[in-house]
Amino acid sequence: MNARTTRVLQCSAVLVAAGLLTACGSSDSDSSSGQSKSPSFSGRGPITFAAAKDSSGVVQNVIDSWNTQYPKEKVTFVQLPSDVNQQRQQMIQNAETKSDAYTVLWMDVVWTSEFAAHQWIDQLPADQFPLDKMLKPVVETGKYRGNLYAVPHHSDGGVLYYRTDLLKKAGISAAPTTWAEMKTACAKVKKLPEAKDMDCYAGQFQKYEGLTVNFAEAVNSAGGVITDAGGKPDVDTPAAKKGLDFLVDSFKDGTIPKAAITYQEEEGRQAFQSGKLIFLRNWPYVYSLAEKSKVAGKFAVAPLPGLGGAGSSSLGGHNVALSSFAKNKATALDFMKFFTSEASAATFLKDASMAPPYGSLYDDQALVKQYPYLPVLKKSILNAVPRPRVVQYGDASSAIQQEAYAALNGDKSSAQALKDLQSALQKSAAQ
Repeated sequence: MNARTTRVLQCSAVLVAAGLLTACGSSDSDSSSGQSKSPSFSGRGPITFAAAKDSSGVVQNVIDSWNTQYPKEKVTFVQLPSDVNQQRQQMIQNAETKSDAYTVLWMDVVWTSEFAAHQWIDQLPADQFPLDKMLKPVVETGKYRGNLYAVPHHSDGGVLYYRTDLLKKAGISAAPTTWAEMKTACAKVKKLPEAKDMDCYAGQFQKYEGLTVNFAEAVNSAGGVITDAGGKPDVDTPAAKKGLDFLVDSFKDGTIPKAAITYQEEEGRQAFQSGKLIFLRNWPYVYSLAEKSKVAGKFAVAPLPGLGGAGSSSLGGHNVALSSFAKNKATALDFMKFFTSEASAATFLKDASMAPPYGSLYDDQALVKQYPYLPVLKKSILNAVPRPRVVQYGDASSAIQQEAYAALNGDKSSAQALKDLQSALQKSAAQ
């Protein structure tokens, strides 16, 4: 039996056992065998995975599982800063120098257009990933001009955490569906002796990406948009003003505590868990942590409220993409399949409360029993509105943060902030 025949039989066995490998092509050292290789996804050997620092440990566990199965194609986890803006900047710097230091990139869903337009990531073979089993809005985050450039790893949708025990005691039988209902509920709850010192509501309002998310949700939940379907700025509108006014007025009337101007996700979570908040806008990861706190068994999750009914979440999450400048792309493509598989998604849900892209996991009754928020989360994701899908996303997000923060602090009126934001977004789009 010659070396080539042995290689084919070995690859066939792996395909049957794992159903993962994209091709049984030779490694670079086997090039003399004459087997054809994809010009875009050739080469096998060690690769890197660049992502934010992982506090849960689950990312490294999944990578270790791959490395055990494929020791000659080892993946090294390159942990980037926790700050999302710093992550993006390091990935851009790596791309601008055409470095092969990063192979597979774990990217925020809003970066796809920017990285694809600059040819920093490769177009991917859509038919090699089970996209038909994933939620459609999640799949769309990985596309640019109709082509696939990133594969969904996990999604995210904003939800409303609320104190069921206090609402019940105040005679309120259901979570609010509108902003007005939420304020009315707060007023009733705060009449209770045990709630008189509590604050009503908080989200993420520090000047960072979380403010972009909360601003976008307020605008969308009032019927407005930041950019239209074609990416054209359209934020200086009466509908958008109603959304921003909700946030500004809530800071003025005390619905949102002044301290929340400094809140990122963790500050809001800690305030809710410690009994300081009646309502909190945050991501699903909070659920499992709150269940281990003093409010365990005393809270539930509902869709975000809006102006005239249920609001709209911004679509969060992360996708995996392949650096255009990487080596060993055949290995990289197989690792991306492994890392984004339904089995991996279930692991990330169970071990890190990450929202899976696969619709079937939301309907698994055993999982729903363990994670009661899954039906609400699925609805949130399906109804979510993407943040502006523009090539110059970093500039757009910075402009949103600057103007929204100025309005929340009272440095500008809502009308002036939106007018200035419209101008800044138009300038960015023209670049």
